[in-house]
Amino acid sequence: MKYIDEFRDGELARGLAQAIHREADPARSYHFMEFCGGHTHAISRYGVSDLLPVNVRMVHGPGCPVCVLPIGRIDQAIGLVLEQGVTLCTYGDCLRVPASDGLSLLRAKARGGDVRMVYSSADAVTLAQKNPDKQVVFFAIGFETTTPPTAVAIRQAAALGLKNFSVLCCHVLTPPAITSILESPEVRQWGTVQIDGFIGPAHVSTIIGSRPYEFFAEKYRKPVVIAGFEPLDVMQAIRMLVRQVNENRGEVENEFSRAVSRDGNKKAQQLVADVFEMRESFEWRGLGELSDSALRIKGQFTEFDAEARYSLDYRSVPDHPACECGAVLRGVKRPQECKIFGTVCTPENPVGSCMVSSEGACAAHYTYGRYKDV
Repeated sequence: MKYIDEFRDGELARGLAQAIHREADPARSYHFMEFCGGHTHAISRYGVSDLLPVNVRMVHGPGCPVCVLPIGRIDQAIGLVLEQGVTLCTYGDCLRVPASDGLSLLRAKARGGDVRMVYSSADAVTLAQKNPDKQVVFFAIGFETTTPPTAVAIRQAAALGLKNFSVLCCHVLTPPAITSILESPEVRQWGTVQIDGFIGPAHVSTIIGSRPYEFFAEKYRKPVVIAGFEPLDVMQAIRMLVRQVNENRGEVENEFSRAVSRDGNKKAQQLVADVFEMRESFEWRGLGELSDSALRIKGQFTEFDAEARYSLDYRSVPDHPACECGAVLRGVKRPQECKIFGTVCTPENPVGSCMVSSEGACAAHYTYGRYKDV
């Protein structure tokens, strides 16, 4: 199959649904976590859950980069804008994430701060080139997918000798988040999440390959199937996971073989290794402090590190007490189980980041699934 429409074919979807129903053992239950927010939206948008047997449940994971960013990091970006007077460049999803004191980057802009939405890190470099009198900071977030472009931007700024460009680096890594969930399935304040297997992220895996997931399959005996974002991709991955569970296997399988290899993109990996190094610890929303779970800029590129340039200290800030984003990100709760979902918290008035991002689980259910609850 070569074209997008073929991956959304209704007849093939019905055939896959029937196959899953046949293969799912009615005497057992299956809980599969789709780690990536893109998969969450595909499942909600195309009604994949409605085609599954009642004993096959999809669990939302922490694979939304905006959602897992803690409030303290947003506060750092807002501080740069309002206190240091920098021009902050950021992806659109970050603009409306609630921060401390009722602020967000969008509200900081309304107060006179210079906040620009960009489509890529290259846009921020270009802006710095065209405005040598402005200090331009790129707010770099995301998993392994968006890290190589940030590395390219830093190397380009170094080659151009830009003195007015820096990066507030908040890039995080997928494997440590999976490890955290597997090693702490029970969380005192929220409860326990059962996971029988994972749908591995698509875009991340194009960079890192399928090899890093082999550790989870071997150590925790949990199957991982890397899948594309189309509905038939997801359904085929679920079928493959059901088969593995039935056969008591814990292996890494690659449904998305048209884009993902075992070793990934070596050139992109080398770019990241040249520019970044591991942080000892980094706070995630919902997961807490995780060791070796994020990146920082290497010493040779310190002049482009906004944390070093502006002597930024990190301060942890608790989430809104009514917001259940942390539980949703861990898969312990579904969005509709949050008391303020769809009432106080909506896309127009988000209380938590899961309702803001285009990859957030709450935003997905609000857009595609909330009427089914009625």
